[in-house]
This record gives sequence, structure tokens and C-alpha cells, in this order.
Amino acid sequence: MLASVLGLSALSSAMACTRVVYLGANDQVITARSMDWKSDITSNLWVLPRGMERTGQAGPNSLRWTSRYGSVVTSGYDISTTDGVNEAGLSANLLWLVESEYPKFDDKSKPGLTIAAWAQYVLDNFATVAEAVKVLEQQPFTIVSDSVPGEDRLTTLHLSMSDASGDSAIVEYIGGRQVIHHSRQYQVMTNSPIFDQQLALNSYWQQIGGTVMLPGTNRAADRYARAAFYINAVPQDQAPNKALASVFSVIRNVSVPYGLTTPGEPNISSTRWRTVFDHKRKLYFFESALTPNTFWVDLKALNFSADAGKVMKLDLGPNQNHAFAGDATGSFQPAEPFKFLGLQ
Repeated sequence: MLASVLGLSALSSAMACTRVVYLGANDQVITARSMDWKSDITSNLWVLPRGMERTGQAGPNSLRWTSRYGSVVTSGYDISTTDGVNEAGLSANLLWLVESEYPKFDDKSKPGLTIAAWAQYVLDNFATVAEAVKVLEQQPFTIVSDSVPGEDRLTTLHLSMSDASGDSAIVEYIGGRQVIHHSRQYQVMTNSPIFDQQLALNSYWQQIGGTVMLPGTNRAADRYARAAFYINAVPQDQAPNKALASVFSVIRNVSVPYGLTTPGEPNISSTRWRTVFDHKRKLYFFESALTPNTFWVDLKALNFSADAGKVMKLDLGPNQNHAFAGDATGSFQPAEPFKFLGLQ
């Protein structure tokens, strides 16, 4: 079994990100994720109100919708929503999955949705994971992927969702088919291998026990094992700020040191930034690897209304090196919304 585990682990060298959900006492739910990438991913924070008209950016046969919920999102290259939360307490995170294979898209397909707006579609339309899963199971759209900006390779991602009740779901496209894993117990997601195999790998480490030995490399399978152990080993009955500190500790534990390169593993990358969302208090925390401070956005203090709400931007600077500290809700400035990458 160990040989099988090590063999699968060797395949898990895709772009390294981790997502983890803390399920504490008194309905405390906190979702954290790290963003690991080999170069500046041009990330900024955005406030997006209700009532925004969207298109799937897939040409004439595009999905269309109007946002029902306002959201705070972190962009990727300012052409996609790679992480975010909405005013109802739903969180959505996109992580790299090299094994992804998306369905063929043409004029006979269901309406197209650019992969750049996949997470935004979820945040715009649903308050809970269960609501999202019910609709996604009907496959109302066809995911349309494109090349990573500035690179000659297809964008291959999977989606995680979590909500204020602690429910979770993982959505992947394997062999051209949508696969949804829906359960409160799915607290952790990393990159390769596919989620079924991540669960199998973790079952091996659970048998050993985290107090005996845990894998320590920056491979996705090893990060999964550490995150799964620590998120349930930290105290589950804590005051909110202490619970938050525990979650930050876990996501930092599975981060990749800044500037690290791994010989023979060119796709394992440094952690660029981390987000942590307190679903109960509706506080969205952001931490850049290049600044000494952690700051947060208070969703309760934002105006998401379709009538008065405005698109707002927090400019994080090159490599997210602009320093903010504490409550940064008032630091957003009005801005034109970014345009999702897709077909014209």
C-alpha cells in the first residue's frame, strides 16, 4: 500500500494550492486557501454588487444570468474569479487540477461558461452548497477553458464550495464528465491526484496517525494529509479569534516557502497569498507573502444593493506587495469591473 501511496504522490506535482474548512463549536465555520503560483498572478480584491448582468463569454452560445448575491472576490490576472465569498456566506475556490478534461463545446452544446467565471457563477447565484449542487447536477452549462495567460497550456481547474452550515462540495471534470463530491466531511482539497484518489491517500495516513508521522514535502498529497490532520487536531471549541488563529496556522503549515524551487518539480510553486473566511462573522481575511500584515474585509459593512452598490477595487499592487492592516473595508475605491477571459 505504501508503494501505491508514493506512486500517486509522485504524480501530484501540479500547481500547488490548498483549501481547508474548519468546523468548530457554536456553528463556527472557517474556510482557508493558499494560492501557489510560479509568477505574479496579478490578484486584486473586488466588491461586486447584486444585479450585475453576466455572460459566459463563450461566443453566441453563452450562458447568461444576473447576479442575485453580492460578493467579495480575489481575481486572477484580473480576468477571472479565483477565490471569493458572497453576502449569504458561501465560499468558492478554484485550484489547479492537471487531470481535468472538459466536454466538447460547439453550437449544439449547452450554453458555454468560461472557466474564468465558474466560481463567480456560483457566488452570484447560490446561498448554500446544497443549492449550488442541485443546479450543477443538472449541468446547465458547458465549461469552456482557454490557455493560461502568457502560457501555452490549457487552464485545468477544479472547484470547491463551502457554506455557513459547514457543508462542502468538490466539482471536477474527469474524462469530459462532471463529477461532484458533496459532503460536510470533505474539508480538504489540494491538487493532483483527482479527489477520489486524494481520499484514498489520506485514509492511509489516518491509519498511521498524525501524532506518529506525517508527510512533510510540498507535494499536493502530502499537504492534503497534513491539512486533514491538523484542521481536526486543533481545538474545536474556541473563541472566534482563537479559532481564526488556529486556521491561519494550518494554512500556513501547508504553504510553500516564498522563493522555493524544487529540482525536477518545476510545477511546484511558492505560496503567493492566503485567504481565510469566517462564515459566521462574514469577515474575509487576506494575507500576502510579501507584506508583514494581515487585513480583512467586513462583508456586513458593504453595500451590495443593485441600486446603490458599486463595483469597488482594492489594488494590491505587483505581487500583492501593497501593505494593508486591520479592517481594510473602507480602502476600496470605485472601479470598472474586470472582464472575464473568454471568446468574443
